Amino acid sequence: MESWQMREWYADYLDAANRHDLEAIRSFVQPAVRRAHLPGGADAWVEEMVDLFHAFPDWRWRRIQLLVEDDRLAVHLRGSGTHGGVFQGVAPTRRHVNVAEFVIYRVADGRIAEASGSDVRAEILAQLAA
Repeated sequence: MESWQMREWYADYLDAANRHDLEAIRSFVQPAVRRAHLPGGADAWVEEMVDLFHAFPDWRWRRIQLLVEDDRLAVHLRGSGTHGGVFQGVAPTRRHVNVAEFVIYRVADGRIAEASGSDVRAEILAQLAA
């Protein structure tokens, strides 16, 4: 994909994620996607999203910065939502959280093949405990 196509492709992925459209999200991820320090595979990817969306029904990401080089995307995002369901064992607090996320993706055949980035769960938990 050309750089402009990668930008459009990622905008479509982010739109699907912000709609909480799990099947659309799955269509952007290779079945055997590799993730640094997290379980691999599209099922694990989608299950993590299910847990996040259950705990934060209004969760949304806002793209801050997107860099494209060859088959890689480097993305800085802000994720935020209101805690309305159990998250990592913490009962709903109704607190609003806002976290910075940094992710590098490798895209192959129009799907995410690898992802590596910040794990925001600890930051979310810290904000819920504040």
